[in-house]
Amino acid sequence: MISWIDAQWPAPPNVCAGTTLRRGGVSEGVYASLNLGDHVDDDAASVDENRRRFAEACGLPAKPVWLQQSHSINVVIDGPPLPDSDVDAFITGNSNTVGVVLTADCLPVVFAAADGSEVAIAHAGWRGLCGGILEATLGAMATAPASLLAWLGPAISQPAFEVGAEVRQQFVDRQPAAARHFTQNERGRHQADLYGLAAQRLEKAGLTAVFGGDRCTWSESADFFSYRRDGQCGRMATFVYRL
Repeated sequence: MISWIDAQWPAPPNVCAGTTLRRGGVSEGVYASLNLGDHVDDDAASVDENRRRFAEACGLPAKPVWLQQSHSINVVIDGPPLPDSDVDAFITGNSNTVGVVLTADCLPVVFAAADGSEVAIAHAGWRGLCGGILEATLGAMATAPASLLAWLGPAISQPAFEVGAEVRQQFVDRQPAAARHFTQNERGRHQADLYGLAAQRLEKAGLTAVFGGDRCTWSESADFFSYRRDGQCGRMATFVYRL
């Protein structure tokens, strides 16, 4: 049986969002079993079947918009991206239009207008987060940040996410207050808090209703794929749509 996490946030009843777990698919080996990524060298027929099961189990009202993610700050609005275009966020005010991002440690961020009129989803690895994908998404939405809610889906937690000093410096150069979301370890490197960095960016942009951020893809191996933990692996899907 396919399992998924329902987003835990006070979104309006016409907004549906969540993240798949790794169980209930047909993929094998390092992709076992609900791999939804078609770019990780898994068997294509298995991925197609997994995507069919995902859509059925989660009750998706339409075929999802799958993004060609590249850690960019590019956003697409109300429609599928152009073929082979690099897009890391999707916004829609249309009913029954499903936006999806794929992750295996990176942070999926879902947005909803408090009145249910608009939703969005962004893929925020450290590069995209540092570069401004969340700010780009907020800037392209019709709803003001103060009237939005955000849910931080499953990502790698700070104890598991070691980065070099150069990554910390890139964040601090853009926002000095980001320094508090890095803790130096005994190797002289840093443990980065993606959840804290994302919440800080959102709050600075005017969005203070931030929820989620309490799961770890690296440590919860029964539930999540983790690139940092396993290298070659599958991908979970985080989705959002409005009725």
